Amino acid sequence: MEDKIHIYFMPGLAASSMIFEHIKLPEKKYVLHYLEWIAPDSVKESLADYASKYVALIKHKQPILVGVSFGGILVQELSRLLKTRKVIIISSIKSRSEMPKRLRFLKNSKAYKFFPSRKLSQIDDFSKYDFHPHLKKKTELYNKYMSVRDEKYLNWAIHNVLHWNNTLPQDNIIHIHGNKDEIFPIKYIKNCIPVEGGTHAMIIVKAKKISAIIEELL
Repeated sequence: MEDKIHIYFMPGLAASSMIFEHIKLPEKKYVLHYLEWIAPDSVKESLADYASKYVALIKHKQPILVGVSFGGILVQELSRLLKTRKVIIISSIKSRSEMPKRLRFLKNSKAYKFFPSRKLSQIDDFSKYDFHPHLKKKTELYNKYMSVRDEKYLNWAIHNVLHWNNTLPQDNIIHIHGNKDEIFPIKYIKNCIPVEGGTHAMIIVKAKKISAIIEELL
């Protein structure tokens, strides 16, 4: 496998690596590795210290790192700690200037501290109940993709998204972003590859398009 390129994928906040299940790249050229969220030591652990835990999980020299949403922020921090071939972020931000006003308000007002992370962490598997088929399907997808519900992790992650203070984007960042992203609106984003109709969940619903973009970039 030494002649192949190794790509490490980091999912978004509270998501598992299952969000990448439909990302397909030629097996002759690439080996795909999937990272998962791990519990922080405490809610006060810095993002830089947290990112350092992943260095030991990167087993190959000069890998490509791909991160979605908060995972995009994490791989940018991780890339400061090791040499990478490329860093690709999807549905994410490169600096605090790309943070939308409503999220800045949440940070400044500290309203995010009222987020019901305890209830989210204790959510039951509602998909086993006989709800309307559409709601049942949405619940099944939520349970499949958004499976990280540790309360300490959720509090830590929300705080670090809002308090990420990077002011200068790194030179080697490639940014793929949907023009319908509802979390990080594209009007705040600079220097990205736009995806027509792409929402914040486009890594799942537009996986074929994103796979093609990644392959072209590489």
